[in-house]
Amino acid sequence: MFLSVFDMFKVGIGPSSSHTMGPMVAAARFLDRLRASPFRAHGLRASLHGSLAFTGVGHATDRATILGLAGFVPDTYDAAKAETTLAQIRANHRIDAPGLDTLAFDPEQDLVFDYGPALPGHANGMILRATDAQGDVILEETYYSIGGGFVLTAAEAADAGGQKSKVRANVPYPFEAAKDMLEMAKASGLTVAQLKRANELKFRTAVDLDQGMDRIWQVMTDCISRGMQGTGILPGGLRVRRRAKGIHDALIAERGLNMTAPHVINDWMSLYAMAVNEENAAGGQVVTAPTNGAAGVVPAVIRYYLDHVPGASEARIGDFLLTAAAIGGLCKHNASISGAECGCQAEVGSAAAMAAAGLAAVLGGSPMQVENAAEIALEHHLGMTCDPVKGLVQVPCIERNALGAIKAVSAASLALRGDGDHLVSLDACIETMRQTGRDMNDKYKETSLGGLAVNVPNC
Repeated sequence: MFLSVFDMFKVGIGPSSSHTMGPMVAAARFLDRLRASPFRAHGLRASLHGSLAFTGVGHATDRATILGLAGFVPDTYDAAKAETTLAQIRANHRIDAPGLDTLAFDPEQDLVFDYGPALPGHANGMILRATDAQGDVILEETYYSIGGGFVLTAAEAADAGGQKSKVRANVPYPFEAAKDMLEMAKASGLTVAQLKRANELKFRTAVDLDQGMDRIWQVMTDCISRGMQGTGILPGGLRVRRRAKGIHDALIAERGLNMTAPHVINDWMSLYAMAVNEENAAGGQVVTAPTNGAAGVVPAVIRYYLDHVPGASEARIGDFLLTAAAIGGLCKHNASISGAECGCQAEVGSAAAMAAAGLAAVLGGSPMQVENAAEIALEHHLGMTCDPVKGLVQVPCIERNALGAIKAVSAASLALRGDGDHLVSLDACIETMRQTGRDMNDKYKETSLGGLAVNVPNC
């Protein structure tokens, strides 16, 4: 299975890739099916299951589903237009989706949060239905939002489970494990980024690849900049105050005072990550890296590299992203990047591994050192639960990204101090994450039924 750099890094909207972007993508796919159907639909219904139900309101899953059914998609999302459309749907109980007749849809009646057992294919399940004039169902599809904005139908999910280890991608370097990646790098003399680039060029031109990565970084850095200027209280009811601007202003004021402690560099890394995740929590434009909940780690480490490392060059950002995407693809293929499936180890843990690998690569690390950096970063996130207070991607998510970025930089630095030889392989670490996620109690997997979510007041 080939996972592109543009699969791991997707432009979207906050606050959640699996709970906001995924349902919007699923709804858009359902509209495509409806347009191709010979039946004339008169109404729409939707039901949210498992984690999508338990934390759906906090993650704006209801809004995302409605907007998706109205024709919105994450990559071209227009916030102002979305607000107007939502208000009209709630007032008129009608949806006007492009290419379809006006469809009846009452958000209060036709969007159901089902708090019963999760659907069998994944913790994040939803069922979309189209009805005729009598209210009978004429088209139905089950979708699973499997993390990072990826969406599968029930049939696709079943097929993916059966074919996962049997089908190899038709690319020059089809590595499905870190061991394969290192062997191919050694045999070819290529870096991880070069292996990944060769695979990408099987599907797109070099110009398209480079321009696409330039856009990814531009959205990331713009998000950091907006986050460092944002003020006020984040939405959702927890009354979490945005802190990035205050931290940024204080750090700028301290420059040149000749009294800054060395550990203040951690504050800069934390600032960049928190700026992104405050934007995400506010529903702004972000890049999945590999998810929205972990969106701050990779851009924070890239910004740290550019702004604080002597000799850093923007020309190396593509190598950073390609290397990070290679590691993220291994995490997704062999375990998960979904908090609802494997806890936050799969989100911030995977993001830290990606960022550590990317940084090690642009600092001149060998493929073995890059793999070692990813392993160190992931190993020290193993077992981390996903327990968002009130189902919002705010507490502990925002600060967790900050610490993930710091861990990533430390992991890369440690790996570069060695020769790449180490005891625990990245493959063993990813398999441990998969097993830990499988054994983890469901209340610690993005349901807000355990951990901090039940030990912190929700108001």
